[in-house]
Amino acid sequence: MLFIPAGNLLAQTGLQYQSSEQPSMDMFIDAREVFEYEVTYGFLTLGWVDVELLPDTTVSGERAYHLRTRIRSNNRILFVGTRIVNYESIFQYNSDWPFSHVFWRDDIHDDDFDRVRVLFDREEKLVHFYERGEFQESMELEEPASGGDIIFYYSRMFAGIEDEYVLPVYTENEKGYVRATSGPDQEFRSYEAFEEPIPTYMSEGTADVEGPFGFRGRFRSWFSTDDLRIPVEAHVRVIFGNVKVRLISYERHGTN
Repeated sequence: MLFIPAGNLLAQTGLQYQSSEQPSMDMFIDAREVFEYEVTYGFLTLGWVDVELLPDTTVSGERAYHLRTRIRSNNRILFVGTRIVNYESIFQYNSDWPFSHVFWRDDIHDDDFDRVRVLFDREEKLVHFYERGEFQESMELEEPASGGDIIFYYSRMFAGIEDEYVLPVYTENEKGYVRATSGPDQEFRSYEAFEEPIPTYMSEGTADVEGPFGFRGRFRSWFSTDDLRIPVEAHVRVIFGNVKVRLISYERHGTN
């Protein structure tokens, strides 16, 4: 059993290292976390990613949850300028997994809202794709279907164990899969979000559907070993090389 002194890390997070139990969706929802990540290519900062669980909503009269992932470009990069894209998801979860009801993209910098919308019709077992309000096509629904951002929770449920997970992802007229495995080995890593190095679990996998910044292919990711398995870092392949995504700010506004 690894023992980590309380120190400044626990003062910031209120979490204890390490947890022998895998986290649940109830724990994630109760924590009401807010994340900020920096995305870098070598010494160049490409932008930032903000992830936040917004106030709850309803689907067919039942409680549902609203996850927002915002990507902000570094406007100091030549020929890029200011780009702000929101990925929004309304989802619920059961005892096995989280699943999406609707996923959409807003290009805030262009005032181009509802640029892409994906509807998950579980009565018909179909996924419907729209672009700027115009229907594009439908595909067969495979659970646990999502627009991709649900990976933010789903992957944490497997961090630190050797079971492989496979997540179907539907985005912009395309279906693909994210596959990954983790393990119990630990490594101390340092992050701006915490004052001291923290123990982490590493996961490796592949994605055959395109994600933010053109991400596709093999990736590695790291999670804290505490009870919430906080996503702290990822190394991903994009069209022009490899980028790193690292946690620079972390807050909790819930009960966990």
